[in-house]
Amino acid sequence: WSSDVYSSDLLLDHVAQRFDIGVYYTEPEVNSILRELTDDYVTVRRYLIDAGFLSREAGRYWRTGGSVSDE
Repeated sequence: WSSDVYSSDLLLDHVAQRFDIGVYYTEPEVNSILRELTDDYVTVRRYLIDAGFLSREAGRYWRTGGSVSDE
């Protein structure tokens, strides 16, 4: 996938569901999860933050948006 594919909120929502609500992640953990989807994980991480699906502070990341799966 090219990085511009990730500008879609629908796709970003799907990616955000890989992160558990209420769990704090380190940057290497976030990178590892995103590397499963694309080599351009840095851009995707930025899109997730900019769109409000992930938040970041003091080197910790957590999910702050996206839909919740019933599964």
